[in-house]
Amino acid sequence: MKCLVKPLVVAVAMALPLMAGHAFADAPDEISGVGDVPQKKTSSTVEQVASDAPSDTFEGYNRAMFSFNEAFDDYIFRPVAKGYTKVVPEPVRDGVTNFFGNIRDIWYAANHFMQGNAERGVKDLARVTANTIFGIGGLIDVGTRLGIEKEKADFGQTLGIWGVGSGPYVVLPILGDSTVRDTIALPAEWYGDPWSYVRKIRVRNVGIVLRAVNYRANLLDASEFADEVALDKYEFRRDAYLQRRRAMIEGKSAAAWETQTTDPFFNPAAAKAPGTVAPTEVPSVPQTQPPTVAPADGTSPQTAPVPAKTPDSVPVPADAAEKKAG
Repeated sequence: MKCLVKPLVVAVAMALPLMAGHAFADAPDEISGVGDVPQKKTSSTVEQVASDAPSDTFEGYNRAMFSFNEAFDDYIFRPVAKGYTKVVPEPVRDGVTNFFGNIRDIWYAANHFMQGNAERGVKDLARVTANTIFGIGGLIDVGTRLGIEKEKADFGQTLGIWGVGSGPYVVLPILGDSTVRDTIALPAEWYGDPWSYVRKIRVRNVGIVLRAVNYRANLLDASEFADEVALDKYEFRRDAYLQRRRAMIEGKSAAAWETQTTDPFFNPAAAKAPGTVAPTEVPSVPQTQPPTVAPADGTSPQTAPVPAKTPDSVPVPADAAEKKAG
């Protein structure tokens, strides 16, 4: 029985931060150009669309569990996080984020080594060393200031790089967004968390709750922004989660993806300017040749002159022009 206590406690620890919503998605509609001719779909384009479409075999169950998780967040997790931000100053919250992030970098390094990315694994260890020694035990993120950026990695990503397919999307109770592959990787994530090895149970549990509440507090603005813009919040979060996971499996930098995306969950700066709209491509208007006029004398046709227009030019009535000339 005791062997089950530790995984259960760590599972709850991971559940609270993940409950904040493992991902929100932002998929603006594209505006097709005026007069575009529909292109015939070839077999390659059909295959591409099929590969990009999210696998949501368990959508009925997922939506029900998503509603349950949302209720948990609305009535318990979010109010606690709001109270936390009112009591704890921002510099202290930043220190908590840096401290637990520094511990987590050890697990990131282990996964990078397992993925065969030794160079990135060494950088992770260099971050931990710099932050622990010069950052007062990790309270200050010295590594980023030295140019060693954080690069997230987990065992689900490691399995994907090893060739294990993601499987369908699934929403776990309390834990939130996942896939079949990421769910299989959860036991390794539980035991790979260095904080779970703290011997004093009280200290470990306090740290678990503190980390979870601090994590949720960091996402308050992003989640509120997503509530306002998402027409279907379930699809909003599902699509972004799968996009980010696909980017990580393909070897793209998670940090770079999060910086470039307009998704408020991964890029909180997107939530700070709710009035801004992502730029969309404006369709170009095709240039048309001026009409040709055939002279009455039978000579070669000439192009009719087109009067030049400036942005400030406006048509002037004939009577106004005569008065001006007079």
